[in-house]
Amino acid sequence: MAPEIFEKKAADGSTFRCSDSFLRQWLHGTLLWSERRATRAAQKLPDNWEDLCKCSFFSIAYGIKEEDIPPELYVNLDQTQVVYAQGSKLTWAKTGSRQVTVIGEDEKRAFTVLVSVSNSGELLPFQAIYQGYSTKTCPAASAKDYDAATEAGFRFEFSKSKTYWSTQETMCTFKSIRQIDVWSVHRSQEFRSWMKAHYLNIIVDFVPGGCTPVWQAVCRGCGMHIRL
Repeated sequence: MAPEIFEKKAADGSTFRCSDSFLRQWLHGTLLWSERRATRAAQKLPDNWEDLCKCSFFSIAYGIKEEDIPPELYVNLDQTQVVYAQGSKLTWAKTGSRQVTVIGEDEKRAFTVLVSVSNSGELLPFQAIYQGYSTKTCPAASAKDYDAATEAGFRFEFSKSKTYWSTQETMCTFKSIRQIDVWSVHRSQEFRSWMKAHYLNIIVDFVPGGCTPVWQAVCRGCGMHIRL
């Protein structure tokens, strides 16, 4: 460190100023840094993902056949995060870096949308879940298109927690025949026991772990567009 540089005067009487151009030249020339976009290692499919998906397929087929489940009552759902304002995900890092981490990138202002689509091709009304403990965290009744959304069957609910993800209580208010991934809340003993106690006619089918990119229809379809 050399703080005295700010007091040293040049021949023309001027003092040092850390300008944007100086800083840019120092980052590029001295540190060999450049602007880099945050990156993460891509999710890897399990080595036996085809076998896992095949087992899931036969499990679904068996349930449909034995219980005479029509296409309208076989529903695939997924939770997708909707960010209010997307950041640039840029930082300064060593030029050529392949893995770049941005501190605070996951500290987002967002809410969760539960997206569901039936096997008959019908997109079901959304359930939106907001972080907080009262209706004040949800859209106001005076918000634009609020009435149209509620008339279409959309549900706006608060999580009663410090997160905006689905909880046991919010999942209990959204009733359907479900194919869901193996997220911890989905496969919890509490949720599965609740399903068995209240909806014996509902089969909960789990997407094999790590196989959502190839076996989760909602994740590959409308959920992806909603995130955009």
